[in-house]
Amino acid sequence: NSKSFVSKRTYIPLSQLASIDMVPGPPMISSENAQLRSIVFLNVRGRDMGSFVNEAKDVLTKELKLPAGYTVQWSGQWENQIRAKERMQIVMPIVFFVIFLMLYFVTKDFAEAFVVMLSVPFALIGGVYLIYILGYNFSVAVWVGFIALYGLAVETGVVMVVYLHEALDRRLHAHEQGKCGPLTVQDVTDATIEGSVLRLRPKIMTVGTSLIGLIPIMWSTGVGADVMQPLAAPMIGGLITSTIHVLVVTPVLFSYMKERALKKGRLEISKMAGWMK
Repeated sequence: NSKSFVSKRTYIPLSQLASIDMVPGPPMISSENAQLRSIVFLNVRGRDMGSFVNEAKDVLTKELKLPAGYTVQWSGQWENQIRAKERMQIVMPIVFFVIFLMLYFVTKDFAEAFVVMLSVPFALIGGVYLIYILGYNFSVAVWVGFIALYGLAVETGVVMVVYLHEALDRRLHAHEQGKCGPLTVQDVTDATIEGSVLRLRPKIMTVGTSLIGLIPIMWSTGVGADVMQPLAAPMIGGLITSTIHVLVVTPVLFSYMKERALKKGRLEISKMAGWMK
């Protein structure tokens, strides 16, 4: 019965212009790249997003038969995570290379730089174990925590090597000045013990202050806690295991390297001497 205005004083039934039916329909029409799209929203809880999406893709491939012209695309946080993962695959090797290069500039020795870099896998062990115990999933925040952890682990390893060299160089200087007899393996061992003991308290204090700052994050419940906790977890676990490595393993490897150099007649004052001053 509705009428439509055509011209002045002229009306015609609307049914002559269009056929109108009341049917259910979408509240809006969305498109992307000139193609119609429909969005399905979902939240992933209790597991990592990567494994969920991969499993969901397999299920859809097996059980969903799409008509011609239809496609399925995962977006949102998953897409952001993929981009972040691709960047991490580039950033992580660069980080390791830069750290090793800086260590070589300090030590002037590839072997010593490698010994210091060994603190990284030891730190990785502690970080992975704590993440597993706490039930966290690997995410961008976790990888950022590992990058920060690697820097801390290497820094403490460098300081330990500096203390060991200072103790050994004092004996080498005394030997060159004729204040003592020929340098022996026992002298190398004594220098290693002396340097390790001198480094014990500073190392424990460094780790202690770091843990005091990080542990409260694990009990935080405010806004952003879900991001900060996975970031702090690998740092806490890695600091503990890297401390054991730096205080126990690094001195043993240092002593072994210097004893071999002494037996081959190649033991000399550290090239770090100028930097340590």
